[in-house]
Amino acid sequence: MPDPTEENPHSRHWLWLMTIGLALIAIATFLLQSHGLLLAILLGSGGLLVVFAASEMMIIAVDAYAKRQKINSFVAGTMAGLSSNIPELVMLAFILVATPRVGFIVTVLTLHVGAAAFGLYCGILPRDIEGDAHLPKPLVNLSTDLYAAAAGVFFSLGVIMMLMKVFSVDADDAVPAALNIADLYVFGAVLLTIQVVATTRLVKRFSGTHSPASIDDVPVSAGRHEKPMPIRTMLAFGIAGLGVSVIGGHSVGEFASVLVEELANAGYSEMFGAVILSVFASAGAFVMIGSAHFQGKYNIAMANASGAITQVPFLVLPIAMILLAVFTQTGVIPALDEFGGVIPIDMHTTSAILLGFPSMLVLWKAVQDDGKVNWLETTTMISIFMLVIYLLVAHG
Repeated sequence: MPDPTEENPHSRHWLWLMTIGLALIAIATFLLQSHGLLLAILLGSGGLLVVFAASEMMIIAVDAYAKRQKINSFVAGTMAGLSSNIPELVMLAFILVATPRVGFIVTVLTLHVGAAAFGLYCGILPRDIEGDAHLPKPLVNLSTDLYAAAAGVFFSLGVIMMLMKVFSVDADDAVPAALNIADLYVFGAVLLTIQVVATTRLVKRFSGTHSPASIDDVPVSAGRHEKPMPIRTMLAFGIAGLGVSVIGGHSVGEFASVLVEELANAGYSEMFGAVILSVFASAGAFVMIGSAHFQGKYNIAMANASGAITQVPFLVLPIAMILLAVFTQTGVIPALDEFGGVIPIDMHTTSAILLGFPSMLVLWKAVQDDGKVNWLETTTMISIFMLVIYLLVAHG
């Protein structure tokens, strides 16, 4: 197989990050006997470095694939964004086993964290003379439909949970309201269907040969003197990136669990710890956004910024729901009641879901109207997203 360091100028960068990160994880795992703060810091630092390296590797792979196949870079970035969810899902799986309720809340809160990141990223996008940042055509045409769909999902699910809480009574006494195994299977399957349809439509509409509707919609191609990356090297970058992202995600999850436990012991609210966990859960997407932006690959960066939002309700959340149902059905986690209850319907779980509605509504309106984001829309988005996060943390 060709040496990857000869194929891409960014190879040495990811190689150093991965080497240092794996070394820190190895020291924490095999040389430290205690389970204190030092172990958590080493695992967290090493895990984040490995996630950074994995993200760099996946960007290299998808960028090379986009040039070889002459597909839209936004589509390629979306594919990379789907892969970047692997560290998040690995981390969430460990949290769901340890504390199912907190894990469910963390999963939903990653939407708010991703929305805030999207608003902040819009603030640094290149702008025209009128102060407008032009967004990629695929995002305007398709991702905004997902924003609207997500708003409907969070509003409907939040209202249903409220109604279940109010009317969940039997003939004798109140029965604790909860989402049971069957609910989670149904919700998960329906939401995953939306993601499958959206991804299929994105690939069919905005890749291959088609009539570009804007300059951002033009398929990417290799430079005049740029040699295409061999398929074997491209696959090596992608597979290795996915593999090490699992290691990084597990290590970051271990660190985050210790951090949240320390915050709880210090008297901080459960929601505060959940927000911290959601930030770490979204680390892979954030790294891909920053790395692609500094390389000038704005479409890939924007695809990941948008994907950090749309992939939560239609990929991460449904997979988390299905995992919770499987864990409960197999006895890995105990059921709440004899009816197979898994997630209790209370103030924390309901508010996390219901507050996703205004965030998605504002995001849909800001992008859909003209395909551009001005400074007022950017400020409004950031303010709404930060306000929601503040309210969840301060009054959680």
